[in-house]
Amino acid sequence: MSARREHLDGRAIAILLVCCLFWGVQQVMVKATLPELAPVFQAALRFVGATALLWLWCRWRGVPLFQRDGTLGAGLLAGALFAGEFAAMYLGLQYTTASRLTVFLYTSPFWVALVLPWLVPAERLHRLQWLGLACAFAAVLFALREGFAQGGAGPTWRGDLLALAAGALWGLTTVSIRATRLVRVAPEKMLFYQVAVSAVVLPLLSLALGEPWRWRWSAFAASSLALQTVVGAFASYLAWMWLLAHYPATRMSVFSFLTPIFALMAGALWLGEPITVSLVVALALVALGMLLVNRRAPARSD
Repeated sequence: MSARREHLDGRAIAILLVCCLFWGVQQVMVKATLPELAPVFQAALRFVGATALLWLWCRWRGVPLFQRDGTLGAGLLAGALFAGEFAAMYLGLQYTTASRLTVFLYTSPFWVALVLPWLVPAERLHRLQWLGLACAFAAVLFALREGFAQGGAGPTWRGDLLALAAGALWGLTTVSIRATRLVRVAPEKMLFYQVAVSAVVLPLLSLALGEPWRWRWSAFAASSLALQTVVGAFASYLAWMWLLAHYPATRMSVFSFLTPIFALMAGALWLGEPITVSLVVALALVALGMLLVNRRAPARSD
């Protein structure tokens, strides 16, 4: 096993850029596929495929998935939160733009920073992190104000609130991992809990919502679903976990604010989504807040 690196090298930066670019474009791709595939049904197909791919990967790599290690309860909780995140995200894309949704979705680190200290005292916040949370709160208020207003493509508040809920559920998924025994299992098993539970929960939710299950798709819809499954829910998540195992998470997290920027650009170029002043200001506040939240506390002198 190679040594853990203290700084990002060229390979790590290239992988991070590709992942962030794909994650930004992916939201636009999902929205463009909605006319053919209902939102939760689309997410369900994605994770059924990702579960099969991850199981095959673990068989090939010899990663045990079904050993008794006391993580079943925490794994099911993380999986349920993960499934809820994607249900809210895909449903939200019916009501708001992909770029707006991505800005709200990436409030996730702030939920982690706010909730985790209650469960892990060592993660308590310092002044810069509180300032980062204030920036995130201001960004949410600024963007929601625009979403409730009439004008442009109409009010988007339903999708905005669903996106905010998705960001909160993403953050709670992270908390459920970092505050339980899941933090000690193999990354592949940690991911397997999330995609496998989603593969069970999301089809049931789709049926409960009365979504139509259409099986005749255009070449675009089939390609979109394949990319969401193979690249989005499988390869990019494995790449991210590999990076976390070899590089500092705090340095990696700085790159994550590129995803909303890529989503903003892709939404404007592909779907003609408007780039408003409010959205740009909200995005800037989210980026600033993420930088502050991920800053380490200064060492004490006493």
